Amino acid sequence: MLSSKKSPQGISQYFSNFKELLFPNICHSCGGNLSANETVICVLCEYSLPKTNFHKHADNPIARKFWGRLPFQNATSLFYFDKGNKVQHLIHQLKYRDKKEIGNKLGEMLGNDLIMEDSYTDIKFVLPIPLHEKKQKIRGYNQSEYFAAGIAEGMKISYDTGIIYRALHTETQTGKNRLERWENVKDAFYIQNAEKVENTHVLLVDDVLTTGATLEACGQHLTEIAGLKLSIATIAFAHQ
Repeated sequence: MLSSKKSPQGISQYFSNFKELLFPNICHSCGGNLSANETVICVLCEYSLPKTNFHKHADNPIARKFWGRLPFQNATSLFYFDKGNKVQHLIHQLKYRDKKEIGNKLGEMLGNDLIMEDSYTDIKFVLPIPLHEKKQKIRGYNQSEYFAAGIAEGMKISYDTGIIYRALHTETQTGKNRLERWENVKDAFYIQNAEKVENTHVLLVDDVLTTGATLEACGQHLTEIAGLKLSIATIAFAHQ
């Protein structure tokens, strides 16, 4: 008599197929199904998203934002941000829909690019812009930490969330002009454990760069640390 028992491997595959039927593995950019070798974002979207390639050019729109405002080594963003584009959709899911894996994926994409550029290869730590503890408690996580972790993975270096702290629970920056944004965040940050990053090159990261006020306010504290070199990166650049 033939046995009707399934092998353990067969049972595992059955439940895997059933899980995919109920919870399909979809691209967070276009909503299409991902193939077996794709994660988070499909290959078509990954290659069609509007990359800036600013990391290849020292004189770029991000760098110009900080000229005369902050001493820095490099400045870059992974994508251009426009209202309604796929980048905005991805960042919205990362920040408000608990899709932390998007931060990891985009960070790893940027990290893989940066490790190929000589001006970034001596970076030792990736430091995310922190949220105030009240805001992080409401959201449940800091989206920039996941971006930082992805960059660190791509560059085979460390990221650290124990250096920069947010002292003030500031208002949202949305709708504010450059001066208002600066006034809102100029006293928002402080540094602890500075000795960990003395005489090192660090990469300060955030999600979207608009006026650069938040990164500038935070970066000014970092550049007071002995021997520290500062570079800046964001997921996206809201070019205006």
